[in-house]
Amino acid sequence: MDAVLKEWADRVRDAAERQGKLRIRGGGSKDFYGGAPAGETFDTAGFRGIVAYEPTELVVVARAGTPLAELEAALAEQGQCLPFEPPHFGYPAVLGATAGSGATVGGMVAAGLSGPRRATVGAVRDYVLGVRLIDGRGELLAFGGQVMKNVAGYDVPRLMAGSLGTLGLIAEVSLKVLPLPVAVRTLRFSIDEATALSRLNEWGGRPLPLAASVWHEGALTVRLAGARAAIEAAQAALGGEVVADDVAAAFWQSVREQTHPFFAGSEPLWRLSLASTTPPMGLGPQLIEWGGALRWLRGDQGAERMRAVAAQAGGHATLFRGSEALKAAAGAFQPLPPALLQIHRRLKAAFDPQGVFNPGRMYPDF
Repeated sequence: MDAVLKEWADRVRDAAERQGKLRIRGGGSKDFYGGAPAGETFDTAGFRGIVAYEPTELVVVARAGTPLAELEAALAEQGQCLPFEPPHFGYPAVLGATAGSGATVGGMVAAGLSGPRRATVGAVRDYVLGVRLIDGRGELLAFGGQVMKNVAGYDVPRLMAGSLGTLGLIAEVSLKVLPLPVAVRTLRFSIDEATALSRLNEWGGRPLPLAASVWHEGALTVRLAGARAAIEAAQAALGGEVVADDVAAAFWQSVREQTHPFFAGSEPLWRLSLASTTPPMGLGPQLIEWGGALRWLRGDQGAERMRAVAAQAGGHATLFRGSEALKAAAGAFQPLPPALLQIHRRLKAAFDPQGVFNPGRMYPDF
């Protein structure tokens, strides 16, 4: 076992024996997400580096503390990328991150957040091929591998995506990557919300090279990505105003990293995951992504109302950003139905029986 991992395992065992709690932290760029961090800080940022990278196999293996920017730069040199566009959120002026902080590979997987392209290429979990992790007993475990197809029992690597570090201490991750698009073009349409949702759902059923969409304040912005011929044909079919490449790149970056003006301010930020066909809800200022399936709302409409509306539409509402008092009262995530809550508890008991890791980050009781 690597000396660092042995030290980590010893520390986890010690915490378990004395019923201590550990707060797993990489770059700290997602500290705002989920419940308030609690426990002794367990810093993983020092365990960094790309362990293996096979561009021809579309697979990369990196340690948990590897800066996400470093990994993306290495992929870009080979004309490849993480297609789900994980947000970094390493901007002190926006989220109060400390100077020099930045997203890490382990934090990317643990948070499970995807960017504008998620609706067409899949989420973080769809690209996690394997993980090495330390469980709540201090045991080093390995799941999955470095191949596209890996079917053997439970899909533990995908369980780690979005678990917010509550199931285990991620040490190393194997990821599937994809080539960068050959060409990209952004179109803009001046239309209202209802028309935008209707068009997005209609376009989603056609063979168009859609790569992202955003509706906000009467403007629908659509990104096309793929072969040049496909983009030319799609533009001819859809119409719209072509957005200059530099302006478009800045726009999509601002949505991915939430530096867009919509996200500014101290009002609560709600993230509603719904069926893309859900009609306009009239709940206040919003920005709509993923073809209508992801709706960001600003304002203090009340947690009970937001979650009731989301549930009625067959989805769920997350308090993405808000005061600690509001999160303590309402919870960051929509309460789970009894059957799902039982599954979560069983998983927690299997991986972290003493409740060592990240207490309260997902739900108050584990």
